[in-house]
Amino acid sequence: MADAAPAVSTLIFDPDRAAPNNPQLPVVVIAGALAAVTSATEVQDTVRRNGWGGAWLYGVFPYHHYHSNAHEALICVGGTAELQIGGEGGETLQIRRGDALVLPAGTGHKCLSSSPDFLVCGCYPPGQENPDLKREDDPRDGVEARIAAVSLPETDPLFGSSGPLLDAWRR
Repeated sequence: MADAAPAVSTLIFDPDRAAPNNPQLPVVVIAGALAAVTSATEVQDTVRRNGWGGAWLYGVFPYHHYHSNAHEALICVGGTAELQIGGEGGETLQIRRGDALVLPAGTGHKCLSSSPDFLVCGCYPPGQENPDLKREDDPRDGVEARIAAVSLPETDPLFGSSGPLLDAWRR
C-alpha cells in the first residue's frame, strides 16, 4: 500500500443541474492511498481480491456524468488530472498517481484537464459491475429511487475488510 498513511477526506454535494449527487453518502477522497510505484495490474488485482469487479483502465470522461445504479471507485494509476466532482456546483480536485476516490451512486464527475499519461482503474462493488451512464441532460425520472436502492459495499476496494470507505459509509 502507501508509503505513509493516506490522507482521507469526505465531500458531500447537494443536487444540481448536472448531477443528482447522493444525499446520504459522501465522496471519499484518499490522497496517497497507494505507493506511486504501484502498477495498474497490481491495482486491478487488489480490487478484485477485495471483491470489487468490472475493473477497467481508462481516463475520466470530459463531460458531467454519473451512475444511478452503482458506486464507483476511481484509483489513479498514472499521471495527474483535475476532476470536477459533484456537478457544476461541486469541487475541483487535483489527483495524482496513488490517489483514490470512491463516488457514491449519483455523484457527478468530469475530467477538466489531465496529463497525457493520466490513467485510472475504475471498479464497482459486487452486483454493480454494469453501471448505467447518465449525462447531465438525461431525464431524471426515478433516478433518486435508484440511487437510494444501491447497496453499500461490504469491503473497501483497496483495503478490504477495513479501510477509509467503510469508516466513512458506516451508518
